[in-house]
Amino acid sequence: MGLRVTTLRDTIRQRLARERGTLYRSAPSRVALVYPSPYRVGMSSLGYQVLYRELNRHPDTSAERAFAPEDLHEARERREAVLTYETGTPLGAFPVVALSVAYETELAGLISTLELAQVPSLREERDPRSHPFVLVGGPLTFSNPLPVEPYADAVVLGEAEEVIHRVLDTLSEHREHAARLRALAQLPHVWVPLLHGESLPAIAAADNALLPAYGQVMTPDTELSDMFLVETERGCSRGCTYCVMRRSTNGGMRLASLDAILARIPEDARKVGLVGAAVSDHPKIVDLVDTLAGQGRSVGLSSLRPDRLTDRFVGALKRAGYKTLTTAMDGPSERLRASLERHAKVRHLEKAAELARAHGMQTLKLYLMVGLPTETDDDIDECVTFITGLSKVVPVALGVAPFVAKKNTPLDGQPFAGIATVEARLERLRRGLQGRADVRPTSARWAWVEWVLAQHGARAGRAVHDAVRAGGRFADWRRAFEAAGVAGAPRRRLATVPSAG
Repeated sequence: MGLRVTTLRDTIRQRLARERGTLYRSAPSRVALVYPSPYRVGMSSLGYQVLYRELNRHPDTSAERAFAPEDLHEARERREAVLTYETGTPLGAFPVVALSVAYETELAGLISTLELAQVPSLREERDPRSHPFVLVGGPLTFSNPLPVEPYADAVVLGEAEEVIHRVLDTLSEHREHAARLRALAQLPHVWVPLLHGESLPAIAAADNALLPAYGQVMTPDTELSDMFLVETERGCSRGCTYCVMRRSTNGGMRLASLDAILARIPEDARKVGLVGAAVSDHPKIVDLVDTLAGQGRSVGLSSLRPDRLTDRFVGALKRAGYKTLTTAMDGPSERLRASLERHAKVRHLEKAAELARAHGMQTLKLYLMVGLPTETDDDIDECVTFITGLSKVVPVALGVAPFVAKKNTPLDGQPFAGIATVEARLERLRRGLQGRADVRPTSARWAWVEWVLAQHGARAGRAVHDAVRAGGRFADWRRAFEAAGVAGAPRRRLATVPSAG
């Protein structure tokens, strides 16, 4: 174990030396801010970076980052330590551990990271006198946070920029565990599972004056190497029926001004990532990309809608370093896209291919889902025919994901199409497009795991603990869900309670 700790410390030291913007602070209260995936993923998350800065802005708090190991299986076998980056302190030594959870299967990382730090992941097994207070937040809370119930002392729901300061004040004011829980339960947007049960307070929305969110640390050691992240808008004005961030979530789209976005970008940032649920819907997006390209910066966008693509827009993207034009078709057929309330029409996708070719893009990459409600083989065959035609214009790559119904969307409660059905549709798509397009699917099995957690509550979350303990293979997850009685469709939707305060 000594060798592994030394190796981990060396890795941390090397990464810190390549970071720009690291925060070092001393304060009376210390929080470990944990991302339950590896460093390269966590430091590519704008939300995680924003929370890192907000925690350190609190007058009495310092925050230090920690991440899940690169290889959880190997780390468990070797009992690898979990250390914070800023001071190399073991995670279990912190009075408060805050975890940002982005998606359902990151629960495995939450469990493993806590237990590697010798902190019992299950709330019922922790002793408040000797173990940290465990606070959870992150993007998962916009849809279905119920599976984190067995692990969290408290959960911040939604946008945390303002709520987190009230939470920190409360934790400082109350040192006794039961008093902390009672006080936190009175705060708006804070769910205390032990007191609230499965009734959830409202999701928080930060004041628009706090927009745009922007990154804190730039580093080459991430998925988005040396890229400065800045938000162009928050939420979405569209009504896509499968999407958690649709127009009914937190007030729809909230725009940051062009001047405010540019003011947040440091002079030394040569790569800029524009982040949001619907970046290309910003009315000044082309002006923004044009300006950044004119400054000699490369630009990445987190979302491009095909109906927003124009000759000027794609030309600006090309000047900003784009080699692949990436957008979404979502459904394999025009009928299914209409059922999803998507704006992506055949003419928009055909125009995207023509623009990609005209501006010398190497590839047109399209994202779509299979296993949608009412989908048949005919829809897949229509996709094959359509993509075959596009491939004659420009090389096409398809990123294909099985459909997973989420809470707080119109498609909440829809069943998973079935692993065998999804795999058959994927194979039909691959076979039909062989030699015509590059088809890159994600796993049907792990999509089913995601669906179980997205559609169920605390029992499903507790089953993750059993799956991780058993080894974390797909068969372990399946057995754990079956034993918990959550492998099928849920019986009811989420309950809500009025927000306090």
